[in-house]
Amino acid sequence: MKVLLYSKDYETVKESGVGKAIDHQITALSLVGCDFTLDEREDFDIVHINTVFPKSVAFANKAKKAGKKVVYHGHSTKEDFKNSFAFSNQLAPAFKKWLEHCYNKGDLILTPTEYSKKILETYKLKPKIEVVSNGIDLDFWQEKPGDRTNFYEKYGLDKNKKSIISVGLPIKRKGIDNFIYLAEKMPEYEFVWFGKLNTAVMPADIKRLIDKAPQNLHFPGYISSEDVREAYSGSDLYVFLTREETEGIVLLEALATKADILIRDIEIFEDGYVDGVNIYKGKTNDEFESKIKGILEGDLPSLKENGYKKASEKSIVNTGKRLVECYEKVMKLWDLF
Repeated sequence: MKVLLYSKDYETVKESGVGKAIDHQITALSLVGCDFTLDEREDFDIVHINTVFPKSVAFANKAKKAGKKVVYHGHSTKEDFKNSFAFSNQLAPAFKKWLEHCYNKGDLILTPTEYSKKILETYKLKPKIEVVSNGIDLDFWQEKPGDRTNFYEKYGLDKNKKSIISVGLPIKRKGIDNFIYLAEKMPEYEFVWFGKLNTAVMPADIKRLIDKAPQNLHFPGYISSEDVREAYSGSDLYVFLTREETEGIVLLEALATKADILIRDIEIFEDGYVDGVNIYKGKTNDEFESKIKGILEGDLPSLKENGYKKASEKSIVNTGKRLVECYEKVMKLWDLF
């Protein structure tokens, strides 16, 4: 059994969660010894597709005509498409129909969580849906000596101030509006948002907020995974104020780095993430502000070790094993016909 990880659209998505997911799949399959390729010119039995571009769908059609099995990864939903860029809310219903068209090309659909599976089960989809976490490479995300010094120096931060970071596209769905508000309310801390700034597709209200951001808020843009690891380790607090996710790879990264973490209290994080036990949660700006001060000033205990246990459940090796299980199911399904 040989798997093609379809990667023709990788350059387009490499700075997004889908790009990270493809990176994780490469690592996961390598660690469990699965025979796979990124070269579509090689022979293969199964193609695993992560993207929903027209080229992706065309390749799925081509593979099926050649008698190959197609595994389609459902990373995207209408729900997490909203509040992403200009006119995304208006386009969301059409995007849902397109997703249904894409995912129905699969002989099997994969999705990262039970939460995203529940959403996809409301769509008009025929293939079976299996849950496979994106996983996390625990070894890569370990703290290294000098992380804090390097982090502060690299971004010109005031060493006398504690620091708060977030990682992701600077869009409303990810909570950039809350992050800017908190930076304005708490000038005693340094705030850093890592993620590509694409003003061409940015809604006008978000662009105005970013243009008027306070001096203690920094936007270094997109950075490498090693620099992100250093930032998780070198900062004092990671906040993830997202309003909708199918899993949230960046949260797994932060947990694996043993960062102190505050997240928005939303449905996807109800399973396994317990406020005050392995993570801190909030729902409003007032709650976010109160929790941030409590964590940074020592009034709330660190939950790093308990958070790391949560990350350990999502080991990249376990992801590799689950992927192979799903590929084998697809091949057995083929043998029935």
